[in-house]
Amino acid sequence: MNRTTRLSRRAAVLATGATTVAALALAPAGAAFAAPGGNSCENRNSNTVAKLLQCVDADGAMEHLQALQDIADANDGTRAAGTSGYEESVQYVVDTLEAAGWDVSIDEFDYTFFGPASLSQLTPVQADYSTGAFSGTGAGDVTGNVIPVDLDLGLGNASTSGCEPEDFVGLDFSGPNDIALIQRGACNFGNKALNAETAGAEAVVIFNQGNTADRTGLIVANAGTLNDGTPITHGIPVVGASYDDGVALSQAGSTAHVFVPAPESRPQKNVIAEKTGVNDDNVVMAGAHLDSVEAGPGINDNGSGSASLLEIAQNLSKLQPQNTIRLAWWAAEEDGLLGSEAYVAGLSQEEKDRIALYLNFDMVASPNHIFMVYDGDESGWDAPAGVPIPEGSVQIEDLFESYFTWAGVPYDDAQFSGRSDYQAFIENDIPAGGLFTGAEVVKTPEQEAIWGGVAGESYDQCYHQACDTIDNVNVAALDVNIDAIALAVLAYSYSTESVNGVPGANVPGGLNLPAPAGPEGTVNNPGGGGLSPDHGHDHGPGSSD
Repeated sequence: MNRTTRLSRRAAVLATGATTVAALALAPAGAAFAAPGGNSCENRNSNTVAKLLQCVDADGAMEHLQALQDIADANDGTRAAGTSGYEESVQYVVDTLEAAGWDVSIDEFDYTFFGPASLSQLTPVQADYSTGAFSGTGAGDVTGNVIPVDLDLGLGNASTSGCEPEDFVGLDFSGPNDIALIQRGACNFGNKALNAETAGAEAVVIFNQGNTADRTGLIVANAGTLNDGTPITHGIPVVGASYDDGVALSQAGSTAHVFVPAPESRPQKNVIAEKTGVNDDNVVMAGAHLDSVEAGPGINDNGSGSASLLEIAQNLSKLQPQNTIRLAWWAAEEDGLLGSEAYVAGLSQEEKDRIALYLNFDMVASPNHIFMVYDGDESGWDAPAGVPIPEGSVQIEDLFESYFTWAGVPYDDAQFSGRSDYQAFIENDIPAGGLFTGAEVVKTPEQEAIWGGVAGESYDQCYHQACDTIDNVNVAALDVNIDAIALAVLAYSYSTESVNGVPGANVPGGLNLPAPAGPEGTVNNPGGGGLSPDHGHDHGPGSSD
């Protein structure tokens, strides 16, 4: 990173003033901060918000995104957990952080890797279909009859396919190789697959529902939990398909071939970087998952969050924080939040108690974005049943909302759902918050009027697909969010008093932000603030279809 200091439009309006910054009190914005001058970003101690936001920008993050794209290009187009593309991504992150002077460690955990799955139709047509194995799948090589299970095709359908054992009554699964064809909708993927296995199926294909425009593409998610959160491992292969391919497979007389290779033990790596503070018993954590799905390079999902943290880490290299800063790049999020869950599970209670808060950044540069903040106060969304919101999470939401208000950027709520790597933290009563720009949910005309983009299209039309390349990143959205992330990490590195009551130190130069203007109120629709309730990020115990 060799960029010289420059003043962003947001850094230019930061203001010094008398605020209760040790507690991160939010007050109306005052006079503009004078811009610090002079030395280049790589030599600067960015210990004020103004200094940091002058140096942190989307251009720097894009350099990291290009590196991740290059890694994917050299490794069959993917950076998925268990692949060489992920291993090279880890090495790039480690090298970047060590060059910036951070203390870097590798947190390794057990991981079962399944190689590429395949799905082919043999009759009445011959075709090879894009597919992937669901997490929790068994291995197998099955050629046999396709048996549709209680399908409900067409736009506006209300599929409950495979949700009840009764759906399989009267269907003949007595053959040696029967493939249950199940449609998405109404219940957890794990229930559907388990019901099919119990009925006697030797393989399962779960295809997208097709009831709306955003439920037509290939669906591959988590079949490894039941609705009550019970982990299960299937003894038969479970793979996904698009809606159109499912319709083709549903034809009378259809036969198919399903293959999921035998699993391999391939331990995976979280990358943890730390900068020790004066108060090492009060740790500020921020994280992003580093892995992609198998189908593509994952540059928005979640290169965008990973690159943002790398850019911020480089620009905080000379900071001497009051509180310890710990940054994390998680493995195997796409397989069920495995990396973050393994990390938190490996902490002692004393170590968990040291963590003041956790900030999560998963998809912060969606091409057809809206700006969203995790809804800790449930003003736009009730959290799903069983998802805790630890005390202090509302204050994290307030800080991000005050940033957006100060920056003049409209924002809305993302459901506090636990469907990303903050789940393990909130389940251990650690306050959390984060930012999100949307996945497969379709943008509304009202949202187009506020944020631009295209109504009727998903926030990210390349979500979990091969086209999630560097061309799928909205640089303007990334530039807004990277400043918000940088401000929060820096502010909490001085004081977390507003979140957990631990006194800290004043932010040099002050932290003077307006009270939140309030969310736009456009997201209370069937999508969870950009996440469909059963979409591929729905990895945790609350997972439902």
